[in-house]
Amino acid sequence: MLVKSMLHQYQKRAIDFIINKRNVALFLDMGLGKTISTLTAIEDLKYNRFAVSKVLVIAPLRVCNSVWEQEAQKWEHTKILDFVNLSGGKTNMIKGLARDADVYLINRENVTALVEHLGKNWCFDMMVIDESSSFKSPSSKRFKALKKVITKINYTVLLTGTPSPNGYMDLWSQIYLLDMGARLGMNITAYRNRYFNRDFMGYSYELRYGAVENIQSKIKDVVLSMSAEDYLDLPEVITTVQYQDMPKKLLDDYKKFKNSMVLSLKNEDKITAMSAGVLTNKLLQFCSGNMYDENNKVHKIHTLKIDMLKEILEDNPSETFLVAYNYKHELEDLQEHFKEAVVLDKKAATVAKWNRGEIRILLVHPASAGYGLNLQQGGNNIVWYGFTWSLELYQQLNARLNRQGQTKPVTITHLAVGDVEKTLMQTLAKKDVSQSDLLRSLK
Repeated sequence: MLVKSMLHQYQKRAIDFIINKRNVALFLDMGLGKTISTLTAIEDLKYNRFAVSKVLVIAPLRVCNSVWEQEAQKWEHTKILDFVNLSGGKTNMIKGLARDADVYLINRENVTALVEHLGKNWCFDMMVIDESSSFKSPSSKRFKALKKVITKINYTVLLTGTPSPNGYMDLWSQIYLLDMGARLGMNITAYRNRYFNRDFMGYSYELRYGAVENIQSKIKDVVLSMSAEDYLDLPEVITTVQYQDMPKKLLDDYKKFKNSMVLSLKNEDKITAMSAGVLTNKLLQFCSGNMYDENNKVHKIHTLKIDMLKEILEDNPSETFLVAYNYKHELEDLQEHFKEAVVLDKKAATVAKWNRGEIRILLVHPASAGYGLNLQQGGNNIVWYGFTWSLELYQQLNARLNRQGQTKPVTITHLAVGDVEKTLMQTLAKKDVSQSDLLRSLK
């Protein structure tokens, strides 16, 4: 059993920040203990200061089911907390609300239903949003629902390691949940007009000169930012890109499709992209080796990435690998060619087998493996077979291995075929630069 005196100094700093500031954002890297820091603050506010009565924790579904209560049970001072899980259907939510508890867990998809059900009888005086960047859209139903009740909440804690996965525009709605617009403006339009300029086409926004420093200075008093590299002694991370040139015939087909948005296949079949957005996804499918047509039928194009992965596995026979895929056809291709591969599911037994080193290839989708999973004991190699556009999911998945407890250098390998995948990686890098600058400035 872990005891309170074992908490790190930086975690105690986060706990004091929550207690003393009331409405705060903890922009902490993965592995710095956001959960236990928040649980400790909850326990103190509830049982020592009598400042809160009921706490609502909003989190991804997997985290609701497998992180918060389990973490509380590991520590002597937080095992006293009683939890109710409101995730799932409305019936389970209503049944759970009837129970008296300290902490109520709910997945973010059910937030709107919760607000609508409680109405004027809102009963939570403290709210924690785990992975608050999922509330970055001011037009989302979940954000609009919380706007209705934030005046009834005395303590609000936002938790994330990726506060601005797509840039500074992502910050407004999160900070609004702390101060109702006092720092960055009463609405997203005012925020845009003050800190951004539209591009000449009118489709996107660019930060004005001096806006970055202005935004940072306005939110600094309610944000605590810490990076793992400053507080954790983690092994080195080695990031590589393995690029495979296409054979001439394949490259010609790729270029023709990119220019004409029509790809002719055998048996007179064709794949057509009706817009630039569709074309980008189709090109990514082309690079991975299989493509969907208009009838959702899969057409095999090549096995370049399969061959690249085979070579990596053959060169490292004693290593285990976390292999990230994006499309369903990529998963099917991987399962077809690597019979020993295991798909990450919701079963705790699968995670346990991986961490014991009993699974050599674990196939994961970034959206299902990004939060609340400790996989660092099972290996130190990640292969990005298929890519995601989401910086948040990209960083979260990498952090499943690159986290406290990892004893070996983590190798992250990207398998790239085609210029669209190069562009995607460059885009992720640019987003990371912006977000990293923000986090550094708020330390």
